[in-house]
Parts: sequence; structure tokens; C-alpha cells
Amino acid sequence: MTAAFTFPGQGSQAVGMGKALADAFPAAQAVFDEVDAALGEKLSAIIWEGPAETLQLTENAQPALMAVSLAALRVLEGEAGLNIGRDAAFVAGHSLGEYSALAAAGSLSVSDTARLLRIRGLAMQKAVPVGVGAMAALLGLDYDAAVAVASEAAQGQVCQAANDNGGGQVVVSGHKEAVERAVEIAKGKGAKRAMLLPVSAPFHCSLMQPAAEAMAEALAGVAIRSPAVPLVCNVLASPITDPDEIRRRLVEQVTGTVRWRESVAYMAGHGVTRFFEVGAGKVLSGLVKRITDGATGLAIGSPNDLAAAKDAIKAGQST
Repeated sequence: MTAAFTFPGQGSQAVGMGKALADAFPAAQAVFDEVDAALGEKLSAIIWEGPAETLQLTENAQPALMAVSLAALRVLEGEAGLNIGRDAAFVAGHSLGEYSALAAAGSLSVSDTARLLRIRGLAMQKAVPVGVGAMAALLGLDYDAAVAVASEAAQGQVCQAANDNGGGQVVVSGHKEAVERAVEIAKGKGAKRAMLLPVSAPFHCSLMQPAAEAMAEALAGVAIRSPAVPLVCNVLASPITDPDEIRRRLVEQVTGTVRWRESVAYMAGHGVTRFFEVGAGKVLSGLVKRITDGATGLAIGSPNDLAAAKDAIKAGQST
């Protein structure tokens, strides 16, 4: 078995996530303590107690999801003997999950990652006034068809493919009016469903340029090391390891398309048969099934997931 470890993005958050891990394993609690200390506030209380509206704020959801992912990873290291450098061929993360992947692979410290994601969340929210931008999911169109829909809908405004998630699921992002036009055009072109998403800003499009500039400044002051294994990065859908390139691609990612379908296909094409989704939810594991035949996804976000994860990791270590 050749494995990749993947890390979820915004939308996977839920009040209470990671609590069972922290209660059962001191190594998981230590991650939440480290994130709280890095941010100078009890983000863990928001993660575990809510309210949901506060957790869903971009500046909270992003570091919160990373904290849960790294807590789960530390438990796998302690309980299953996981060593990313030995047991993984690649790491990858969906949008903010790319930061979690880099922290998992030792490229960024957990404290720096938490601070970067707080800056990223605030900058992305601030980049576009509320109500000016929107995002929509187009279901049942392939990527090229969705790009054509976005182009037709733009009409002098911004409307771009933000996430190519796979399985005929593409998210478009941009000015609200243009995205609303894209929903109607997509329906006319045979989309099974096309709907606006409940998000607070138009992520991964050119309207996020102010946030990209903020991240360029923030990343310039952070130590980035070569990851223990290659990162299959969002904007290239291919692996990178050079710290300067990682820094550059993280900036590009703010305005660029998350090429998740191609990223998973790349890893599967290079021998990956098991995708471990580390952290909250099971979104990425579901996408694996849609994107590639012959590979399986396994989500690890609670103590109940550990037995299957241990077996799978140990099976990989023995091959």
C-alpha cells in the first residue's frame, strides 16, 4: 500500500470536533493548547462549545480545522507509530488544508501555522465587502464546461472556477451578480444542480488579491523547511518540496483554483492506493471515490476511527 495523507478545508468544521481526541489523548490536547497559546485566546473553547456562528467565521474556522487535523495526526503518531516521512508518499490539503499538510510534514511549526491561518482568514474576509462576492457549486458539469459557464457569466465582472473538486463538482467564485448568472447558465447547460453556497466571501478568485498580498507579507517572515515528503500543491496539482516555492505557491493559492481532482488523480497515478483524511469530516474521502477507481479513502477524526487507521498504517508499514 502506498499512502497519501490529506487534510480538509473550510466547510468541514463542526462544534465539538476534536474534543473526544483531546479528552482521550494528551498529545491531542497539547496541540489545542499550542494553538491557543499562539493565538493568545482560547480558540479551543469556540471549537468545542461554539456557538457555531463564531466557529464558522473564516478567521476561526481556518486555524480550528488545522488544530483538529494536527491533533489527529499526533494521535496517529503515538498510537499507530505513524511517521509521515516513512509512511506517506505525499501530503496534500484542500485550500487551508494545505497549511495543515505542511505542518504535518514538518515544513511549518504548528504555532506559525495557526498564526498564518488567522491572518489568512481575516485577510480573505476583509478583501471583499460582505454582499459583493459569492460562490456557487455547479454539479454535473465537467471542469471545462464549468469554466466556460464562468466565462460566459462574467460579462465584465469576475467569475472564475475556484475549486475543481472532482466527480462533476466545480465551485465558481466572483462578483455576486456574475455568480448568480453562472447558476442560471449552468442549469441551462445541463447541470444537475447549481446553487449559491453559504460563504462569507468569494474565495479563490482574483477578487482575493488583497488577501494574497497580505499572505505574501506574512509568509515572508515565517520559517519554512522542506517537508518530509512532497506536497501536492493546490495550484499545480503536482509535488513541490522547495521552501521558496512553497511560500510562492501559498500566495498564489489565495486567488488560484484549488485543483483537487487533478491532485488526487496525480497521486493515484503515482501509486497511491490509500488516502488518509486527517481531521474533521469525511468530505475528501468521499471525493476520492468519485475521482479514482482502485483507491480508498479513510477519514480519521475521532477515537472511533483509530482501530481501522492503525490496521491500515501497520499494513502499509509491512509491505
